[in-house]
Amino acid sequence: MHIVLAGGGTAGHIEPALNLADQLKTMDPNIDITVLGTARGLEVDLVPARGYKLELIPAVPLPRKFSGELVTLPTRLRSAIKQTRDLLAELHADVVVGFGGYVSIPAYLAARGEVPIVVHEANARAGLANRVGARFADAVAETVPDSLPRAQLIGIPLRKAIETLDRKALRSQARERFGIKNEAICILVFGGSQGSVKLNSVIDDCLQANIFGDIVILHSVGLKNEFPQAESELYRPLNYIDRMDLAYAAADFVIGRAGAMTVAELTAVGLPACFVPLPIGNGEQSLNATPVVKAGGALMIPDLEFNADFVRDQILPIVSDPAKLSEMSKVTSSFGYKDSATDLAELVLSVAGKVRP
Repeated sequence: MHIVLAGGGTAGHIEPALNLADQLKTMDPNIDITVLGTARGLEVDLVPARGYKLELIPAVPLPRKFSGELVTLPTRLRSAIKQTRDLLAELHADVVVGFGGYVSIPAYLAARGEVPIVVHEANARAGLANRVGARFADAVAETVPDSLPRAQLIGIPLRKAIETLDRKALRSQARERFGIKNEAICILVFGGSQGSVKLNSVIDDCLQANIFGDIVILHSVGLKNEFPQAESELYRPLNYIDRMDLAYAAADFVIGRAGAMTVAELTAVGLPACFVPLPIGNGEQSLNATPVVKAGGALMIPDLEFNADFVRDQILPIVSDPAKLSEMSKVTSSFGYKDSATDLAELVLSVAGKVRP
């Protein structure tokens, strides 16, 4: 069986695809997997690093307003579809699984009528590619209810280390890894795979004003960003955290963006958080976090309003109250999915089985 995954551009599209690939390989090591991507996306590095074959197809971004790109769109899209259709035939693909983004549109249109299609939507508000693909897909999976018609509520495929994480059992090991005392309160700050200049700036303001006091800040600043402050016993900055499971186990609270993967991981491991949605796109980050925020498992603040005063007045009273943290943890855990990778893999195999039992 040969399964083709289409999900490139950002880590939010690529990571669920790779987590699904890992699960499929666990279930059947003989399955062949190819990931479709473009030369401009993070998949160029992330896919080979996880041990999967990457095939590049032309990127066809859909212009949001009239421009020269819009005029040439039909020609570029037809070319990308043809190249992708030829590739699917060459691979003898049994199913195409799309996760949205630039890569998915040509993949869906190339597979239509030829190869079964499964669409996975991570966000509360589906993007254009998945809205198109869902119209003729054989199966649709979603993370937030009512994001797409005919969708099965499955959640986002997560790494096994996150799905199976026991924060209490790993706490001492995690604290030792990051140089954090066991008795300290720890806030984990991260802004996605690339970091966040805004979050980094607010954390710098807090450190300058000594707002955190004895609270330890474990801070992933981003690969291309400089540390706001020098490392110390109470401030542990890193450009990148490669063991997020240990970071989650070390933390008592999180300050971060509200990407679909971030929300899915924090609810799966039961970590209370303050979400600061990235103010771009179609507002999906705010929608991703809204259910758990409304239930009391997290805070949410618009990007423009997030500042050191908010941290002092709204976040510190929570992290200093063990009972409140425990209550929020129980609430956020109730929104988590721990079997999404298995559930999506079984759905994909059931659709592929229609072609080759």
